[in-house]
Amino acid sequence: MNINASDVKNLREKTGAGMMDCKKALAECGGDFDKAMEHLRKKGMADAAKKAGRIASEGLVHAYIHGGGRIGVLLEVNCETDFVARTEKFKEFVNNVSLHIAAANPKWLNAEAADTSAVEKEKNFLIEQAKESGKPMQVIEKMVEGRMSKFFKENCLVEQPFVKNPDITVGDYLKALVAEIGENIQIRRYTRYELGEGLEKRSNDLAAEVAAQIAKA
Repeated sequence: MNINASDVKNLREKTGAGMMDCKKALAECGGDFDKAMEHLRKKGMADAAKKAGRIASEGLVHAYIHGGGRIGVLLEVNCETDFVARTEKFKEFVNNVSLHIAAANPKWLNAEAADTSAVEKEKNFLIEQAKESGKPMQVIEKMVEGRMSKFFKENCLVEQPFVKNPDITVGDYLKALVAEIGENIQIRRYTRYELGEGLEKRSNDLAAEVAAQIAKA
């Protein structure tokens, strides 16, 4: 089957998967772009799940500084071998995730790492808010479940839309790299520093400024 090169390119941009994987997915899905996207998403999830139990104690600790020292990110990403840790593909991933953290300012790595008191507070607030609708409790519970899902997507690193490609999440980007490289790769931990954070200062949105600068790059 003749696969359109522009479809391969677009699929790579939207999924983060390798060129050959994109071409193969399009061929297997009869050239259907949407089906190929879903196929690659499922493949990435399956590959990541298979490798998740393997020991990943190599990797990189990366420091990213933005805006002339106004925002700093310290990030650890693990892989299985030192060989992979030295590859440009892995280094690019680590730098891109650091850049994303600087721009999007995620509160937590994932839902499991979220502060339980903050989650409970948000859930209770949403329940009280939903009760004002007068709907039955079973409906309210579903409403709150959907809003909590949105809450985690906004605040958890792996669930946020990736700043350099909002069509995929950071988690999707990670799974695509696992599928391409063939090793277990884990974003382990990070710390984000913002100049003057916690101090009284002029009103501004530094994270939005960082995101705007990234968009122009």
